[in-house]
Amino acid sequence: MALEIKNRKAEYRYFLLDEFVAGVVLTGSEIKSIRAGKANIAEAYCKMRQGELFVINMNISPYANAGYAQHKERRERKLLLSRTELNKIERKLKDTGITVVPLLVFINEKGWAKMKVALAKGKNYSDKRTDLKEKDLQRERDRSDY
Repeated sequence: MALEIKNRKAEYRYFLLDEFVAGVVLTGSEIKSIRAGKANIAEAYCKMRQGELFVINMNISPYANAGYAQHKERRERKLLLSRTELNKIERKLKDTGITVVPLLVFINEKGWAKMKVALAKGKNYSDKRTDLKEKDLQRERDRSDY
């Protein structure tokens, strides 16, 4: 059973351009909460600050057995990427309308928490309607194949 916490609205709201997998700097009670599935990235976004990438507004619920060492639910968390990936993201963010969106939080085979982020460009209303229409057409094609 692989643990995956998804941002379901990301593909609906944005055109996803380029994806990266980053490590996340967490405390002990945060990783235990994530392993219990108590995290949410629906309202989260990423920001570059002094050459580093941070995820902001990611909600990790308090861990019940943490005792006095409890974490803040919505603190900024640093994302670990290589310098070349950070430079590429920083160059792309200078373009108009480009942002970095968290897509997925998962635990890899070594037990580390990882986050898949993507460079994204926002969709307007008509783009969203077109995507929904294409999805409906694909669903109809799949039904007619049976």
